[in-house]
Amino acid sequence: MKILVTGANGFVGKNLIAELKNKGFNDIFQFSKETESSLLEKYTKECDFVFHLAGVNRPKDEKEFMEGNFGFTSELLELLKKHDNIAPVLITSSIQAERDNAYGRSKKAGENLLFNYSKETGVKVYVYRLANLFGKWSRPNYNTVVATYCHNIARDLDIQVNNKEAELNLCYIDDLLEEFLRALEGNPTNQDDYCVVPITHNIKLGELAELIISFKESRTNLSIPNMVDELTKKLYSTYLSFLPEDKFSYNLKMNSDNRGSFTEFIRTPERGQVSINVSKPGITKGNHWHHTKNEKFLVVSGEGLIRFRKPNSEGIIEYRVSGKKLQVIDIPTGYTHSIVNVGENDLVTVMWVNECFDPEQPDTYYLEV
Repeated sequence: MKILVTGANGFVGKNLIAELKNKGFNDIFQFSKETESSLLEKYTKECDFVFHLAGVNRPKDEKEFMEGNFGFTSELLELLKKHDNIAPVLITSSIQAERDNAYGRSKKAGENLLFNYSKETGVKVYVYRLANLFGKWSRPNYNTVVATYCHNIARDLDIQVNNKEAELNLCYIDDLLEEFLRALEGNPTNQDDYCVVPITHNIKLGELAELIISFKESRTNLSIPNMVDELTKKLYSTYLSFLPEDKFSYNLKMNSDNRGSFTEFIRTPERGQVSINVSKPGITKGNHWHHTKNEKFLVVSGEGLIRFRKPNSEGIIEYRVSGKKLQVIDIPTGYTHSIVNVGENDLVTVMWVNECFDPEQPDTYYLEV
């Protein structure tokens, strides 16, 4: 199948082309403002499906709205008719098409062109009035407030929140692509005369700003956003895509002494915390027990001995662990426990505990194994 994508260098175009290639579509005609205009003749003659994504969002002159969103659409459809090409055409419109402004009128005009084209030729057309799109490769101060907030917050720049209570309807780029692939197969999600992306999310502008700010703060408080919430998960992925290329890394606080080090890595309110423990040769750590707190130890480097004993018993249980064979050791409640470095090199252990450390209620009681 030969697929024509107009607006190929735009936010949606880049993501769509990447996903089409992922799905094995290799004959993709990519058309943008930078493409030699004469190629559109060839593309409209040979294509089997059209993703018409090209449009004008922020022109210097308002008349460019109609030229880009109506004029180019008209040119595209005329070329398809010229070549008797009955390839289905998908067009991206906007929820602004319902509004009486220069942009909305131009989008509405483009929709009408497509509907009339379908009536005249019998060709299948798919018109999508899209909400506020967000995701990787979007442009700050252009595509969406999400992109602007992510870009600025990641760089310690100010953001503008004009109305905290303003409701936004957001659509994630991956959800859009899934719907577009359904349309490509002839199974779009219909709603009256239009096609829709079935998954969108509502959030207030103030909440959006606070959430993205919390993503930046997570590097210092070590928290992980609530990935159970779909919108949070998608926004966090988007935020990470806006990190400056020299700021992918960040430092952790290492609590070091002559025994080694202990470093918190991740904290979550509902899934506990993950830490990295380094013990030097011959060093023993632990020798304590818990009522409710429980842990998992995973030695990833070195040789160790994990020992257990019930407080009212003299019997000792031992597990020898090694980075050469990754093995998780559960640390049950009610057992005092320790971990000893019995090797010649540092012992590195990934430690998970079911609750974040609370100095007011540590639930940790010293007792030698």
